[in-house]
Amino acid sequence: MYNILVVDDDKEIVGAIEIYLKKEGYNILKAYNGNQALEIVKKEEIHLIILDIMMPQKDGLETLEEVRRDTTIPVILLSAKSEDYDKIGGLNLGADDYITKPFNPLELIARVNSNLRRYVKLGSINNQESENIYKTGELVLYDDTKKVTVDEKEVKLTGTEFNILKFLLQNKGKVYSITEIYENVWKEESYGAENIIAVHIRHIREKIEINPKEPRYLKVIWGVGYKIENL
Repeated sequence: MYNILVVDDDKEIVGAIEIYLKKEGYNILKAYNGNQALEIVKKEEIHLIILDIMMPQKDGLETLEEVRRDTTIPVILLSAKSEDYDKIGGLNLGADDYITKPFNPLELIARVNSNLRRYVKLGSINNQESENIYKTGELVLYDDTKKVTVDEKEVKLTGTEFNILKFLLQNKGKVYSITEIYENVWKEESYGAENIIAVHIRHIREKIEINPKEPRYLKVIWGVGYKIENL
């Protein structure tokens, strides 16, 4: 059974999410501010965090920043429609996804299931081995150990970043649109994925490129999409 930590200062929202996700077979842990959430992350095995942005004491972005120092646990942000800037800030800090309040319970469940699938597939929970290695130039992705190196130096990617890079490396030289990347990695239909993909792509570039403004590996084809160069 997977443990999901729900963090929101609105106890009614936490209670509602708990009802939805318990029906899906998940175990729910609850926190009502960032400090409580961080204490739970230290003590418990958490497989996914649903994290509200606006909270007292320590807000969601500060909490996310601390979570990301030590773990790649998938994080889904909860935000109001007026918090678009904070959504992008959250993605920049390493969030995997976000949901806007008020949310549809079916969308919430779909996002949770999708992010957990990617996390499990990445090997953070089960350590199933594979012999697949994907390479272009000095960029190498080892699917067995879930490691990425550039010029023999390891770079640390989040689970979502790893899966995007893996998908593009598996199809190097081919251009994929934002919609195609989202649907192949998330395994669900793309709705408003532009910001999510753009931020993750920028993070990947910052980690694998010597000069992200003049990328060698991960290229944008303006008006079309992205590709990994076949070097």
